[in-house]
Amino acid sequence: MTVDSVDALTPVLPRSRSAGGGLWRYIVIRLLLIIPTVLILVTTVFFLMRITGDPITAALGGRLPADQLAQRIHDAGYDRPLFVQYFEYLGNLLRGDFGTTLTDRRPVTEILLQYGSATLELAIYALIVALLISIPLGLIAAYRRDRWQDATLRVMAILAYATPIFFAGLLLKLIFAVWLDWLPVSGRGSTRTELLMAGIDTPTGIYLLDAIRLGNGAAIGDVLQHAILPAIALGLLTAGVFLRLIRTNVIGTLGQQYVTSGRSRGVSEYRLLTKHAYRPALIPIITVMGMQIAMLLAGAVLTESTFEWKGIGFMLAEYLKARDFVAVQGIVVMIAVVVAVTNFIVDLVAAAIDPRVRY
Repeated sequence: MTVDSVDALTPVLPRSRSAGGGLWRYIVIRLLLIIPTVLILVTTVFFLMRITGDPITAALGGRLPADQLAQRIHDAGYDRPLFVQYFEYLGNLLRGDFGTTLTDRRPVTEILLQYGSATLELAIYALIVALLISIPLGLIAAYRRDRWQDATLRVMAILAYATPIFFAGLLLKLIFAVWLDWLPVSGRGSTRTELLMAGIDTPTGIYLLDAIRLGNGAAIGDVLQHAILPAIALGLLTAGVFLRLIRTNVIGTLGQQYVTSGRSRGVSEYRLLTKHAYRPALIPIITVMGMQIAMLLAGAVLTESTFEWKGIGFMLAEYLKARDFVAVQGIVVMIAVVVAVTNFIVDLVAAAIDPRVRY
């Protein structure tokens, strides 16, 4: 058989795409997917808000004479066709204009900038609490698989995920603030701390950072004390998900060949669990982190209302009670944008550190 005939029988393998090109293609696709995601959410929120009529009638109806109400509706343009209002609203969003609130006549962007940092601070605290709880307990549940420790921790994870946030918050307040009198009941800081924060030039809005900038140890301690209960109430929600995820993935990793080989060479079970099985099991947590950010932001509405933590969630609840649909619409749209961008960033991190992500 000649060399040519051998070459003819040899199957032609497809050229493998370069890893760099595939990664950039993945990044571009994920970036472009943000646009339809946000557009669908914006459209849904816009038309749902219009089901009960125009925002001015919903917010001020019954408090103004009919002629003044009609004039306000006309001045705001809410008597025009609905689709005209919709496309005008999209144009305003592209320019960064989220509208002006009906109740206090403030730009929605100003509210987002003022209160968004408080929600960000609470979300970071809650995420830290979730990781501190879920990682060690998830490892214990995996190591003691199908024993009473594992069963107990799985039940606790389900309860943490299923318990309503407002109920968990009220229970924590009752125990630690009322009965034991260990922690503050509500707020982001005491009156003294609030006055200190108000006097800072160019504040970040994140009280812990501002207190550190002041170099005031009492203010730092006060801020952290006020953050403990809301962080636990919100963090338990995510901890329940992370605990079960870590348990499942550690169990799977402990059955891998390299772990079995390490065990046969006399490596201790503690080292196998904490060094070899633990780190690969954390990769799936990163991949679901984006979804958990959405859950944290949704839970922040109830948490902030329960603990009077004045962030975006607290203001959203206040504007909902006032039926200020312009403010509600702007805040919900901003939350949707934050969630979409966060998911994009998480996808990039997962693709960079986990070779199993296909792109």
